Amino acid sequence: MTSLRACWRRLPLWALVLTVVAAAVPAIAAQRVQGTAAGCAVTYTTNEWTGGFTAQIRVTNLGAALNGWRLQWSYGGDQEVTSAWNAQVTQSGNAVIAVNVAYNAVLAAGASTDFGLQGTWHTADPAPTALTLNGTPCGGTATATPTATPTAPPSASPTATPTTTASPTATATGPAPAGCAGATICSDFEDQTGTVPSGAWQTTAPDCQGAGKVSVDTSVAYSGTRSLRVDGGAGYCNHVFAASTHDLSSVGPMVYVRMRVRHTTPLPTNHVTFVSMPDASQGGKALRVGGQNGALQWNRESDDATLPAQSPAGVALSTPLPTGRWLCLRFQIDTTAQSMRTWVDDQEVAGLHVDGVPTPDVDGQWLARTTPPRPTSLRLGWESYGTGDDTLWFDDVALGSSPIGC
Repeated sequence: MTSLRACWRRLPLWALVLTVVAAAVPAIAAQRVQGTAAGCAVTYTTNEWTGGFTAQIRVTNLGAALNGWRLQWSYGGDQEVTSAWNAQVTQSGNAVIAVNVAYNAVLAAGASTDFGLQGTWHTADPAPTALTLNGTPCGGTATATPTATPTAPPSASPTATPTTTASPTATATGPAPAGCAGATICSDFEDQTGTVPSGAWQTTAPDCQGAGKVSVDTSVAYSGTRSLRVDGGAGYCNHVFAASTHDLSSVGPMVYVRMRVRHTTPLPTNHVTFVSMPDASQGGKALRVGGQNGALQWNRESDDATLPAQSPAGVALSTPLPTGRWLCLRFQIDTTAQSMRTWVDDQEVAGLHVDGVPTPDVDGQWLARTTPPRPTSLRLGWESYGTGDDTLWFDDVALGSSPIGC
């Protein structure tokens, strides 16, 4: 699911604020950049998790008006920028350059502009240093201050916001499950006789375990009288799952999955996972379905690629998940090509669609890897990498090589 290092390196949201002013000196000439930067203020705010981060950057011009700007900085760790929005960002070693795009080239005196980026890291993710605007050093040093309650970057959350409802205490039942006869997995958990998963489902914590737990619940169910309940805890190492004992290595070439899921709390800002599929093409590391910045996402453990990209535009192409009711989650995975589709309540999610054709703010990171996935197992549960807890239920879980409806 995630490496053992995640148990102690996953960090909460950090606000890295660099507010610095430099004396007026002539700007160094740069292609497509005009004007002189007499001073600048830069705010660099990150949302960090083990192996990856997004950064929202605000540049304020404290000098004369600029017609074209170029912000440069140096990373002190092993950060690598993988995508950006509202600026053209390039990297050579530890040196990073962000150049305006056409619609935000003009930066009046005292005016600010915002852009963002997404990246990876392996051993360290310190604040950037040596910032310059149009060649003029901004100077100063970075300070890091953890925030007690992380908030999403501006405009990063989708416009629809699910509401939080209390955990249900009465039996919640629905219509009989859709047929999944012949599927490799076809489970409504009615064969579970105790409170701890057994038989075809076994409790597991792939990397490390905290306070989270999985159990068989007889008070809440979509169909029948039983469901799988997950009490997912927050923290760097709260990993707990019920894993199917079925070997999925020969299912395909298309893998179709359908499940009913019921969340108590909305998907958080920080990265979490509730469905994990060990993937032979990644050496056993997982394909993960979860959330970040309040919306549903896919994550590939081996390179921390996300689908969609965690830019505001990318996040808006996904969807938050409702709480307090059962939803139908379906997805299909092609084991012969980089192709995936995802539906929530029979509505396809545009930001979770991969078809081999690059789509801005969606699959740039995902298509960087050309080897198609090969899921070998299915795990249902909760994996938190910082803040974010939930009580959720699974029911009517099906997986096979033919389409399975809601």
